[in-house]
Amino acid sequence: MSGLLIFLFLLLTGYLSGRWLEQRHYRSILAREAALRHLLVLPVRVPANEHSQHDSTLVTGSVVVSVDYFKTVAASLRNVFGGRVGAYESLLDRARREATLRMQEEAQQLGADIIYNVKYETSRIGENDAKGLGSVEVLAYGTALTRPAHDAAA
Repeated sequence: MSGLLIFLFLLLTGYLSGRWLEQRHYRSILAREAALRHLLVLPVRVPANEHSQHDSTLVTGSVVVSVDYFKTVAASLRNVFGGRVGAYESLLDRARREATLRMQEEAQQLGADIIYNVKYETSRIGENDAKGLGSVEVLAYGTALTRPAHDAAA
C-alpha cells in the first residue's frame, strides 16, 4: 500500500512540477522567438542571389532536455496501449525550438542577416531503468550569412 502511495505521490509531483517547468520554458521560448523573428532560418541549401556576396560562418545551437517522471510513466502506458506519445512530442518540440534559438543567438552575435541550409540532429542520451527515454539532445546547425566587412562599414 505504501508503495502505491509513493508511486502516486511521485506521479502527481512529476506531473505538476513538469507542467510548470514546461510552461515556463515555453514562455521563454515565445519571448525569445519574438525578439529574433527578424533573423530568418531557412532549410534552403543555396542562398538567394541577394546574399551571394555575403560571408558565411557555421553556427550551431545545442540543448539537452530531460524527461520528467510523469512523461516516463505516460510514455510507458502508451507503449502498452499504443497511440501517439504527446508527452514526448512536447519534449522534442521544446528541444528543437530551443536549439534553433541558440543557433539564432549565435548568428545574431556575428551580425548575420540570415541562416541558410539549417539541419537538425536528434539523439537520445541515457535511459530510465533500461527502458524509455532519459534525455534528448537536439543540435541545430546552419550557415549564417553576414555582410562582408567592407559593405558593413558603408
